[in-house]
Formats: sequence, C-alpha cells, structure tokens
Amino acid sequence: MDKLQTARGIINSIDKEMAELFCKRMEAVKLVAEYKQEHGMPVFDGSREAEVIKKNSLLVSDEELKAYYVNYVKSVMDISKSYQHRLLEGARIAYSGVEGAFAYIAATRIFPDGIMKSYPDFEKAYESVVCGECDCAVLPIENSYAGEVAQVADLMFEGSLHVNGIYELQITHNLLGVPGAKMSDIKTVISHPQALSQCGDYIKNKGFSSVQASNTAMAAQKVADDADRSVAAIASKETAKLYNLEVLDHHINSSNTNTTRFAVFSRVENKNINTSDTSFILLFTVNNEAGALAKAINIIGRHGFNMKALRSRPIKEVNWQYYFYVEAEGDVSGINGELMLAELGEYCDRVKVAGRYSNEIILSDEE
Repeated sequence: MDKLQTARGIINSIDKEMAELFCKRMEAVKLVAEYKQEHGMPVFDGSREAEVIKKNSLLVSDEELKAYYVNYVKSVMDISKSYQHRLLEGARIAYSGVEGAFAYIAATRIFPDGIMKSYPDFEKAYESVVCGECDCAVLPIENSYAGEVAQVADLMFEGSLHVNGIYELQITHNLLGVPGAKMSDIKTVISHPQALSQCGDYIKNKGFSSVQASNTAMAAQKVADDADRSVAAIASKETAKLYNLEVLDHHINSSNTNTTRFAVFSRVENKNINTSDTSFILLFTVNNEAGALAKAINIIGRHGFNMKALRSRPIKEVNWQYYFYVEAEGDVSGINGELMLAELGEYCDRVKVAGRYSNEIILSDEE
C-alpha cells in the first residue's frame, strides 16, 4: 500500500468517527436551541462564541495548524447556528404595537426566525407569555428621551416573568413618501408626537406642517392608504418596506442619541450566564421606619454591587407606598448576592430579583 492509499485510509477512518461525533454534537445543539427558546434567548451570543473559539484554539499546539483549526471551529459554529435557526422557526414572540413599530423592529432583530405576535398593550403582551400563548415578550423599559416605561416596571414588580436579556435600539427617523413622490412635493408630515418633536428642527427648516398620529407605523400606513404625494410620514426604513413607501430622506432626527432599551421576558430564569460580566434588576419595598431605604442602598453597595439606576414607583391600589427599582452590575447568584439578599430581608418587606442578564447588546441597524 503506497502513501496515498495509507493516508486516504486514515482520513476515511477519521471521517467516520467525525460523522458520528458530528451527529452527537448536533443533538447537543438541539438541546441548546430548546433551552434558548424556553428562556427567550437569541441564537447568536457573541461573547460565548468568542469564549469557545479562544478555549478550543488552546487544544492545538501546532501554531501553523492552529489558524486552520480556528477557522474549522468557526465553520462548525456557523452550522450549529444555522441548525438552531431552523429549529427555532415558529417561536412566538409577543410585542406591543403594530407591525413596523419600533418594538416590532427590536423583536425581529433579536429573534429573526420568530413568529411575531402583536398585542394592543404591554400587559396583554406580557400575559401572553404567562399563559403560554407566546414563548417570550419584547417590551421597552426605558427611552433616553422619555425615561422609564412605568407600566413595564410595574409588570416586573407584580408579575412572574424573568428578564433574560436587555437590548438597545437606536431610534432613527426617516422621511417616507408614496412611490414617485419627490422632496419638492412634500407639504405635510405625519407621525407620533415624540417623533415630530425629535425632528422639529428638520420640519421647521423644510417649512412642513405636521399632523400627529398614535405611532410612527400607523402614520406610514395612513400615508400609504391616502396615496397623497404631498404628505409624508416620519418613521423607520423597515416601515417603508412594509407599506411600500420610499425613503425620501434619511436620519432626520435632530439628535443621534435617541435610544430605547428593550427587555426580553420569559417564563424561565436563565441560569447559564457568564458570571464575570453580569447585571441584574432588583425590586424591593422597605419597612416603614426611619433610614430603611438608606440602609438598603448601603447593603447593596457594601456587598460590591455597582448600582446603575435607582427609581421609585407607587404601588398600585396602596396609597403613598412605593417600591424601588434598581439595576446593578455583578453576579447576584453568587455568595455576595446571597448575603446581600438575606441582609436586605431585614429591612425590606419584599425583595425580588426580576432578571439577570449579560452585557446589554446593541441591535445593529441592518440594511
């Protein structure tokens, strides 16, 4: 037997083993997909992928082969992601609003393979997950202009769902007109009051009159339905595609810092989080005694947790009583977290960890 035949025999034997191992690996990938669906997690996790590539590259000592092995690992992970995408087709994602609204855009970017389910308000979207009608809900928790979304904070306090991820969506406004319309045709713009305000300088400079709509997507729908070349909507480019409108002008907001943070809610808590880079949402009420809130805040800091946000909200149906909303950095599931929660129990009537999540992910503005 010559060298070529010997080499081919070795490769054939290895290929057989690799095929068996590949099937076993893909069975494990299926379990990963099931876990992600249960916990409202997207397929792609950049930090986890980088961690696997770094760890696996250490398994090859030959420096010349190492670069090829890294490419091999990347290819295997791409195949795994493709398989997960197929398995997750049909995951039901709840959002509040209409198709084309910014909540819809956030949901489709987080779960590109999911089936989007629209609900008229935050509570109904939330409850659709509680009752099992949907697998997870994507709801806004804060806007850089308008501040916190109080209704969603109340749902966190009162409800049973867990926050397993936070995502940032930069809100970009565009001028949308009917097919064939030109900038010189536009006399009036229609949009949500906040969008009109954020594009106020642009509207003034162009000399447009403005009309308010309940949201940006419905403004686009009205422009499409009316088919009036003199009227344009201020909305997203995704909305333009949905309603067959043309983008007449891009990025017309006065500021590029308008961002909304969205949380993913699911029935099951995600315990498989990188503990070295974790944040959490803590909700609590304090005992009715002097200095109770100050003591609670000191306890959080003393156990090494850095608070990024602290807000108060009135408790529904109980006059003049409040709960407190905290976002903090650190692993609340570790020993320091256990000690902190136990100590908070001495000064608080109620303590609830509403969610744990890795670093916030910025949703890319894909064309």
